[in-house]
Amino acid sequence: MSHAFSTHARGLSSPAGQHFAIQPSDGADLPRRPRVIYCQTAGTAVLRCEAGVTLSYALVQGQILPLSPVRVLAAGTTATLFGWL
Repeated sequence: MSHAFSTHARGLSSPAGQHFAIQPSDGADLPRRPRVIYCQTAGTAVLRCEAGVTLSYALVQGQILPLSPVRVLAAGTTATLFGWL
């Protein structure tokens, strides 16, 4: 299928073109940093940013968190999360 905007540059405000299920890990960074986090199932997400700061977020189902974390920690994360690229 052709894409009407395939010749345009993709910016941070553009719609995501890919998605992946996030597997939380206490010992490894995400293989790819998402543009945003989508919460599929409500719960807590424990996220680490590029500055090394780790915070817990209480998320509801369907919530979009505009953060590009380097890691989603397994300890404390109960939400099912998807990354949008």
